[in-house]
Amino acid sequence: MASNTHDTAHDAAHGAADAAHGGGSAMPQLDFSTFSNQIFWLAVTLVVIYLILSRVALPRIAAVLAERQGTITNDLAAAEDLKAKAVEAENAYNKALADARAEAQRIAAEARAEIQSELDEAIAKADAEIADKAAESEKAIAEIRAEAAVTARQVATETAAEIVNALGGSADAAAVEAAVADQLKG
Repeated sequence: MASNTHDTAHDAAHGAADAAHGGGSAMPQLDFSTFSNQIFWLAVTLVVIYLILSRVALPRIAAVLAERQGTITNDLAAAEDLKAKAVEAENAYNKALADARAEAQRIAAEARAEIQSELDEAIAKADAEIADKAAESEKAIAEIRAEAAVTARQVATETAAEIVNALGGSADAAAVEAAVADQLKG
C-alpha cells in the first residue's frame, strides 16, 4: 500500500511539472490547439443568447416599456383633463360667488330703498301730524289769545270804571271803553 501512495504522489508531481512547462490540462482555454473549437462554441453561444434575447426577453421588455409608456400617457392625459375640470370648476365657483355677491348687494340695496321709502313715508306722516297738531295748537293759542284779549279788555274796562268810581267820578261806559282801546293799541 505504501507503494500506491508513492505512485500517486509521483503522478501528482509529474502533472505539476507538465503544467509548469505548458503541457497538460491546467488551463485548457489557453491551449492554442483548442482555440478554433472555443471560438466556434463562443459564436454558437452568442447566437443562442442573441436569439433568446431578441425573440423572448427583449419583446417582453419592450411590451412592458410600451405598456408603462401608455399608462404614463393616459395618466398625464387624465391629469390634464382633471386640471381642466378643476379650472372650470374654479371659474364656475368664482362666477357663482360673484353672482351671489351681486345678488346680496342688490337685495341690500332693495332693502335700503324700501326702508328709506318707509322712513320717508313715516317722516312725511309724522310731519303731517305735527303740522296738523301745530295748526290746531296755533288755532287754540289764537282762540286763547282772542279770548284773553277780550277778557283783558273787559277786565281793563271794568277795572278802569271801578277806579274812576272809586276816585269819586262818574264813569261813562263809552268813554272808559275808548280809553282802554287807545291804551291797548299802543
